[in-house]
Amino acid sequence: MATSSFWPERLLPGSPYPLGATWDGLGINFAVFSAHATAMQLCLFDPSGRREIQRYELPECTDEVWHGYLPNGRAGLIYGYRAHGPYEPQAGHRFNAHKLLLDPYARRLHGEWRNADALYGYRVNSPRADLSFDRRDSAPGVMKAVVTDESFTWGDDRPPATPWSETVIYETHVRGLSMLQQDLRPNERGTFAALGEPSFIEHLKRLGITAVELLPIHAFLQDRSLLQQGLRNYWGYNTIGFFAPEPRYLSNGNADELRIAVRRLHAAGIELILDVVYNHTAEGSELGPTLSLRGLDNASYYRLAPDNLRHCINDTGTGNTLNLSTPRVLQMVMDSLRHWVSCFHVDGFRFDLGVTLGRESHGFDQGAGFFDAIRQDPILQKVKLISEPWDVGPGGYQLGNHPPGFAEWNDRYRDGVRRYWRGDAGQRADFAARLAGSADLFDRHWRRPWASVNFVAAHDGFTLADTVSYVERHNEANGEDNKDGHGDNYSANWGVEGPTDDPAIRDTRHRLQRALLATLFLSQGTPMLLAGDEFGRTQAGNNNAYCQDNEISWTDWSLLDKDEGRELAAFTARVTALRRRYAVLRSPYFLHGLEAPAEGVSDIAWFDASGNLVSQESWNDAEERRLVLRRAGRNDDGSVSLLTAFFNAGAEDQPFRLPPPRWPTRIVLDSADPAGAERELERADDTTEILVAARSVVLTVSSQPGGGA
Repeated sequence: MATSSFWPERLLPGSPYPLGATWDGLGINFAVFSAHATAMQLCLFDPSGRREIQRYELPECTDEVWHGYLPNGRAGLIYGYRAHGPYEPQAGHRFNAHKLLLDPYARRLHGEWRNADALYGYRVNSPRADLSFDRRDSAPGVMKAVVTDESFTWGDDRPPATPWSETVIYETHVRGLSMLQQDLRPNERGTFAALGEPSFIEHLKRLGITAVELLPIHAFLQDRSLLQQGLRNYWGYNTIGFFAPEPRYLSNGNADELRIAVRRLHAAGIELILDVVYNHTAEGSELGPTLSLRGLDNASYYRLAPDNLRHCINDTGTGNTLNLSTPRVLQMVMDSLRHWVSCFHVDGFRFDLGVTLGRESHGFDQGAGFFDAIRQDPILQKVKLISEPWDVGPGGYQLGNHPPGFAEWNDRYRDGVRRYWRGDAGQRADFAARLAGSADLFDRHWRRPWASVNFVAAHDGFTLADTVSYVERHNEANGEDNKDGHGDNYSANWGVEGPTDDPAIRDTRHRLQRALLATLFLSQGTPMLLAGDEFGRTQAGNNNAYCQDNEISWTDWSLLDKDEGRELAAFTARVTALRRRYAVLRSPYFLHGLEAPAEGVSDIAWFDASGNLVSQESWNDAEERRLVLRRAGRNDDGSVSLLTAFFNAGAEDQPFRLPPPRWPTRIVLDSADPAGAERELERADDTTEILVAARSVVLTVSSQPGGGA
């Protein structure tokens, strides 16, 4: 390609650090890793991104990083790479210079991915499949990188730094959160602009939320198979750019929109946590397209089957697995994490399929390079780190086995709590363990109860309302013959599958939603609330709505205009307020009944409905549905308060005897009477009984005589 008079004849050597495209005000330094390439070309495009206007050889390669410097280059320049090297699938190499490659460090993307065969490095319809070679230029159908200026005036913004023990997480989706908010401008619905809206922030404050956890916002691609069915990848677990926000979530194309949202959340004392996907990329298996890493250095970026390097290892279930054992790949992940903290001020990360990130050649390892790197990093060790503690590879379930410093999604909590409130037999002992912070799983290596992220519903699975309304999944709209999603949700419909006008069934469902929410916020650990569960959001029984970018998944805020939605939201706010009021409900330490805040009172104890300590025989009673949990803690004035929770998962109202010591007591929460005022018991002696309605929770506070609660 001829060199125009506007562009220099060749690039200057530049620097191998930092990786990516860095504008310094005088020009742009380009640096990209590839251990096996034989040459690397930089391609520049016109402002439309459709026409390639200049191509340069990167003049230097230092320590496997190709680099060059473009004098007078400016922010806003659109570019991509072409990597030269061997196309030898059997050896793990898939270089094809006919394919334009996205910079892994791209801060902003331009254009859209087009579903075309030219994006594949091989002839898609060839009988030899990926062993063939495709010479068509992919540039017209791929997204390009844009050089950015990351400057932003943050003012006095500072992280809320909410202690883990006080953290309450709200899991939501940027797009689904606001698509149905009619009071927003149409172009702002489904974008970061809506995330910073005062009305949303006020809602979070009323609920007592301290952190918003967003489903993936990294730039991601649509799955070819979904597009062919007229569906879309809604959740976003299909990353193509680890440094760039998803373009669809920007109402004006400017990433400052996210920064402004973070600034407003921080001003309200609310943290932002990102769900991030570093276990795989959108390039899929060896039969997937060549878009970025595959063309830059397939053998370095991905884990390949040692006995057949042609194939990707698929511990993620998505076709490929990033190779974090490669130092430069690990560096890319660490640079990405630091980028989001430094440039966007995010406060933490939830790692999708976190077990994959901790895999070495011998399997999952607490001492894996990823864990070691992130825990010693001076920036990242200060933010919240949450792992999804499983993947689909060998030994892929590692709940409780992550290193100190990480919290973990606790699906044992979700399942155990659901089974208990469904009325399953023999669930009390497990239910007790979940209420106490799952010490059986996490109380090792001096970890704290906050390591257990407790939830009764999350984006993956039934919503809270659907958990009490459906027995079976109803995923027909997903186009997989209703075979996708969890087969057993530990749910019940209480007589009718789905919506019903039957008042008795509706009452049961509402009671159970309140009981599940009360359980969540009265448990030790870090509570996580799924967006909309506070007012009864439903997905019509779809428990795998990953491809439903429509009303099935979007948050229906109109439910708050109905009495039932308002009442449930008010109840949620009430129980989170109790959690804030009483420190023992969010104890930063595991309680084992060994400490004695007052004479004859242990820090935690379990009682039966008669007010006696639960005996071993009673624990083994599979048909008992009642349980009492009492926790004791000191108040600021030195007095002791007893917080006693009475749980009745049975179908009938049941009397409970108040356990000793019988100090002055008041009822502060009754999930069967969500709007009921707090009230003092007329007396507190060995004859005092508290009636707990069917499928309900009652919480009492007993104050040490002479002290305060």
